[in-house]
Amino acid sequence: MCAIIGLTRRSVEKETVLECFSRTRSRGPDRERLREVGPGYLGFQRLSIMGLEESGMQPFYLGETACVCNGELYGFRALKEELEGKGYRFQSGSDCELLLPLYREYGLEMFGKLDAEFAMILYDGEKGDFICARDPIGIRPLYYGELYGGDMAFASEPKDLLGLCGEIKPFPPGHYYAGGKFVQYVDMGHVEATHAEPLDEICQGIHDRLVKAVEKRLDADAPVGFLLSGGLDSSLVCGIAAKILSKPLRTFAIGMDTDAIDLRYARQAAEFMGAQHTEVIMTRQQVLDALREVIALLGTWDITTIRASIGMYLCCKAIHEQTDVRVLLTGEISDELFGYKYTDYAPTPQAFQEEAQKRVRQLHMYDVLRADRCISVNSLEARVPFGDLEFVRYVMSIDPAMKMNTYGMGKYLLRKAFEKDHLLPEGILWRQKAAFSDAVGHSMVDDLKAYAERYYTQEEFEAKRGAYTYRPPFTKESLLYREIFEDAYPGQAGMIEDFWMPNRAWEGCDVSDPSARVLGNYGESGV
Repeated sequence: MCAIIGLTRRSVEKETVLECFSRTRSRGPDRERLREVGPGYLGFQRLSIMGLEESGMQPFYLGETACVCNGELYGFRALKEELEGKGYRFQSGSDCELLLPLYREYGLEMFGKLDAEFAMILYDGEKGDFICARDPIGIRPLYYGELYGGDMAFASEPKDLLGLCGEIKPFPPGHYYAGGKFVQYVDMGHVEATHAEPLDEICQGIHDRLVKAVEKRLDADAPVGFLLSGGLDSSLVCGIAAKILSKPLRTFAIGMDTDAIDLRYARQAAEFMGAQHTEVIMTRQQVLDALREVIALLGTWDITTIRASIGMYLCCKAIHEQTDVRVLLTGEISDELFGYKYTDYAPTPQAFQEEAQKRVRQLHMYDVLRADRCISVNSLEARVPFGDLEFVRYVMSIDPAMKMNTYGMGKYLLRKAFEKDHLLPEGILWRQKAAFSDAVGHSMVDDLKAYAERYYTQEEFEAKRGAYTYRPPFTKESLLYREIFEDAYPGQAGMIEDFWMPNRAWEGCDVSDPSARVLGNYGESGV
């Protein structure tokens, strides 16, 4: 990952901006730069992934126009040749250097043409306007707020804007900001029409697009590794990559020292594909010791996100400290597309589709946020094949009746799509899903809940939760998380829309805990 910052006016001292920007230095530890651009500032912290040479340092310039970008442009090599044919010359091997020629060629229409995960800030020297944009799913982070005085500030993480802005908000995915206004250039939750070809044809479409999504994310000039939980999604990403690369992958899994459900499945998958596999073991004390740091790096009070982040953070910390890996492929976003345990309760195909649309639009506040922060704070870069734009569009347009769990097995289409490839052991491909925060060990969630239970008396809980009118805590655990969040981000709770919970309007889903363990269909998921 990298980090970017931009202010539309130099109404803040440069030293103050640098001090604020230093809070995300772990995102881009290789080099930092803050430049005066037009009437404002553009800043960049670099983690070298594509084009490792010094010339890849940002901001990039084209005449009086400049930009900074945290992103990956897929297929950029062919695009670079096309631009060179038009007379553009490049100084580095960085994919992001293409953005200014693309902007000169296409203007604001550029954003809808990109096959990329990106957040960028651009200063148009001819128009004297600052332009910002974020990828359609929000895989790369971007936040904004008004400076005291009315000008705007943008940054990769909200912590960089604390003290500079009043209210801090997430930059909406699939939007650009230009001329002082936000414009949506694409909505990944919108589906023009659904299609229902024969099952084999649908599965082939899923298969081919996911293979392509993994393949394009293997292109890096820095060492690549894989998070392997032992569940379906991360195992498929690893299996596809192993077949493409024809060499041992470097895979990583984490679990509790007492009852790690998924470690044995991750080990089984790794052995099947001949991976160089590393297991990270965590203890109850490590979980509790990491809690405050994890909430501070996440910038959320959501229960599910925090639970699932602790294991991921500790795993990535070990990768950073013990290996030279700098890029990690992960399995996020599959649940939102193909369904989760609670979507088995969707009353109709239309209800399933509406839930998927809602979750895709909110991804940037939950699973995507978790993956970005846990990985980037450890100076690593996340790549998410299930978030590939062509793949997401295709799966979202499949008739939702085909995606509902009428097969006795969740994510049936995804499993069926890779049945003939033999990339994974049958027991992994057709294994019931377990939630990551539970699968690292049921004891981890139980330890967190028990810790919160001891932290407050019932009287303290009732009194303290009443202080919150926005998304008030409803358990001692959620109150603990909220108080830690407020210490790190005072008054910024609105950055997160709501608790990630099953759709409580559906029969069987009116639960008081987000864990799939409380659902009636959890069954053998935790075995």
